[in-house]
Formats: sequence, C-alpha cells, structure tokens
Amino acid sequence: MSGGAVASLPEGLLDGGVWFRVEAAGTAAAARRAAERLAAEIGMPELRTADLSIVVAEAAGNLVKHADEGLLLLRVVRAGGEAGVEIVAIDRGPGMADVRHAVGDGHSTAGTLGIGLGAIVRQASWSDLHSVPGRGTVLAAQVWPRSAPEPAWAAGITRPLTGEPVSGDAYAVRVADGRHQVMVCDGLGHGPLAHAAAQEAVRVFSGAPATPPAALLDTLHRTLSHTRGAALAIAELDPDRQQVRYAGLGNISGTVLAPDGGRRGMVSLPGIAGHQRRQIREYEYPLAPDAVVLMHSDGVVDRWNPTDYPALLSHSPQVVAATVLRDAGTRRDDAGVLAARLP
Repeated sequence: MSGGAVASLPEGLLDGGVWFRVEAAGTAAAARRAAERLAAEIGMPELRTADLSIVVAEAAGNLVKHADEGLLLLRVVRAGGEAGVEIVAIDRGPGMADVRHAVGDGHSTAGTLGIGLGAIVRQASWSDLHSVPGRGTVLAAQVWPRSAPEPAWAAGITRPLTGEPVSGDAYAVRVADGRHQVMVCDGLGHGPLAHAAAQEAVRVFSGAPATPPAALLDTLHRTLSHTRGAALAIAELDPDRQQVRYAGLGNISGTVLAPDGGRRGMVSLPGIAGHQRRQIREYEYPLAPDAVVLMHSDGVVDRWNPTDYPALLSHSPQVVAATVLRDAGTRRDDAGVLAARLP
C-alpha cells in the first residue's frame, strides 16, 4: 500500500469501507474528512458527526504518534434499520502493557495531554481495544446517531490486494428464522470481476430462504454460474445445541478456537462455487460458549497462534478479525477474515 488512502471514496462505496495507511498528520486529516463525508451520506446528525470526527482524529493521531504500519478502516455498519460508522485502527507498534491505564486521561507516552483514548471511549457509542506488548494494538469503535445496538455476535474485515481499489473477498452475517449464519467468499482471482462474484454471493446469501448450510451453499453454487465463481463457506452457529454446522467449497479455512489455545479445523471440499463441484457436504462440530469460529480466505495464512494473544478471544469479533488480518494477512492477495461466537 502507498501512503494516504488505499482506496478513494466514490459515491455508493459505503458498506465496503475505505482503508488509509496513516503515517503522517496529513493522512490523519484526510481520514477525518472521509469520516465526515460518510456521516453525511448516511444522514448522521450534526452533533454525532462532530463526535465521529473526534474519534477518527484521535485514533488516527495515535497511529501517527505510536504506530508502525498504522492502518485505519472506515465503514458503514447497519443494525435495526439504522446506520452508523465503524472505525478500525490497526498497528504493529510497541503495544500497551496496561490498557486500562492507557485509556485513562492524563496518560501519555508522546508528550501530549494524554486524552486521546479516553476521548474515543467517551465519544464513541461502543469501543473495544486489545493490545499486546511487542505486537501492537487493534481498536474498534462505532458511532451511531442514537444509542448503540447490541454488540455483534459476528463480524468480518476485508482488505484488497495492494494496488486494487476493491477486494474480491467478502463476508456476510445474517439471522434468518432463528438461524445464525455467516459466510466468507473469495471471488476467483482479484480485481473488479472477483469483487463482482463475491458481492453476488453476498446478495444471494442475504436474501436466500432459511435453510441449513449445505442447502444454502447449493443455492449459491447454482446462482453464481454467470460470475467468475468463488471459493466460499457457510457456518451456522446453534446456541441450543452448542455446535457449529459448516459447509464449504474451495479454499476457505474454518477453525473453532478455544480460549485455552485448542483449535479444530473444519472441512471444506474441493470446488468452485458457480462452476465446479463434486459434492456438497455439511459437517457438525461442538462449540463451547466461549469458543470462537474463525473463517478466512487464502489471503490469510494459517500460521497464527491464539496463545500469543492473551485474552484476545474474549474481545469483540471485530477486534479478533482485525488482529488476525494484521498478523496473518498477506499483501500478495485479497484478504478476508470473519470471527463469530455463539449469540
């Protein structure tokens, strides 16, 4: 990625978000202006737009002061018929040994007033932060027009291949007739055609009847034939049976992560949704209440150990997904990660 915005903010490109590499004060200012434009696009009230501007300015300012390879994502989030703006700040900086102390006003390691993180917590509708000394920090925050909705049980994050304006990876989350389902999709190749295939998968998944993962995957396979095709996987988290049902075609990795460091891979079968499949099968795996389902494209390597990140799995799905993207995502491909836990 080059300095400044990784992608511009054209009309209509709202929910996909825009990435910034934040290394200088000028880029931080550009991120703040982009956030204000997003707020205008969704009709956020003036007072909350001012709060959003403070959150973005402080998050970007912290990246400028402390981060190595600081990145900031701005995107629209939706719940209950309302729209808000989410900020995800990622860095490989020194990290924080005591997050609670760092969030308190008056703490500073850069000769400032030390009110940045505290201001974010106060002005945001919701926020979450995880930091490991020597590895860096991930901050997620949301600003809503009114009160924040319930915290998400699943969330994802995608990043395009360096030099591409859009990502061929996508994810989707839905609750359909009581079924808590998530999907991760990797459109074949990269660039606009891969992006189109992935967005079609999101559209079909979001509007399809409430069926088990295997049947839903078959629906997607049959309706993606006019696209380039994709690798994709669907998981359904069942809180009553405390299990996850999983069906996949192609190179999407699915893993159940336990807080004690245990991990269990889930099976995806060979194929390309929309073009090539031998069979579609659904598998069931036990899912403890404190476990996390992690799914990602092949733009994210599997050399990631949750035991290196104390307490990470107790944090929000947004922070879990962003941490994995930061440390396991490659620059040679689109990258997409989704994290989910039992609602």
